Amino acid sequence: QVQLVGSVGGLVQAGGTLRLSCAASGSIYSIPLMGWYRQAPGRQRELVARIISSGTTTYADSVKGRFTISRDNAKNTLYLQMNSLKPEDTAVYLCNAVLNSGSYVFGQGTQVTVSS
Repeated sequence: QVQLVGSVGGLVQAGGTLRLSCAASGSIYSIPLMGWYRQAPGRQRELVARIISSGTTTYADSVKGRFTISRDNAKNTLYLQMNSLKPEDTAVYLCNAVLNSGSYVFGQGTQVTVSS
């Protein structure tokens, strides 16, 4: 089963940018659905963005127009470009893959902190 390893997050000021990456242990070419979730303290995990194998993307309303999800099948890597960051974007971000079997795989999570 594929394993996912997320990049280190970071601390950024409001209005800043950050790019997260998530490297898979094997080929992601055939993985039908990948995405990013986030979880803030005291809140439920929420889906931030997802991308299917064809490249079609969907976003949570709260990040639409600011975040961009992409996948590089040649590098077996998933990305999340985050622009115009807000303090409310502060959370642990987790990359995710939904395999053909229907199994969900998550990366280890990375902290993103946006200061006001």
